[in-house]
Amino acid sequence: MIDLHTHTTFSDGELIPAELARRAAKAGYKGLAITDHADPSNMYLIIENLLRFAAETGPYLDLNLVVGVELTHIPPPLIPGLIIEARRAGAMVVVVHGETISEPVLRGTNLAAIEGGADVLAHPGLITGEEASLAAEKGVYLEITTRKGHALTNGHVAAMARASGARLVIDNDAHAPGDLVSQDMRRMVALGAGLTFEEHRQAEQNAQEIMSRLLLKR
Repeated sequence: MIDLHTHTTFSDGELIPAELARRAAKAGYKGLAITDHADPSNMYLIIENLLRFAAETGPYLDLNLVVGVELTHIPPPLIPGLIIEARRAGAMVVVVHGETISEPVLRGTNLAAIEGGADVLAHPGLITGEEASLAAEKGVYLEITTRKGHALTNGHVAAMARASGARLVIDNDAHAPGDLVSQDMRRMVALGAGLTFEEHRQAEQNAQEIMSRLLLKR
């Protein structure tokens, strides 16, 4: 299992990075991206500290660790530039907090994230067919999430991805120990969203391919 969307005490998560990584490894995860919530006020602080943690502690962890951020509640016109800045600062993966129906995310966030070339558009809510098609074209992965609230539109996201050819990943959006769900639960959430067994397998493989590509860049 690979998870590309998790949080620590650097934003609103309950665990420091070391404990998150340890608990993820114990739960069976082989790769983990730490992607704390970021905006212009804290993005550099998060990336700098997580890069230090990864460099010093990463070799001793029982999983592959990559550093990223989740750009969250950013005004859409600023998103493309912040994606670029996050990568310049050292973020290996950039997630954008999409237009979930469970939070007041500004309309236009999904489109800005896709146009800006985010790696993963998290919980994109009622994403349009045009946006999903653009995500397919630009190689932006859409997220099927196991997180309560955000998961309400998983079925819609799956349908839009299937119709457009956009690629999916399955993430926990983990904030607490109990959010690191089992392989069986990930599968059931995917099937509950309407994915076929083959589509679920492909989504998990997509995450593995992303992780492999990121590790080659280290």
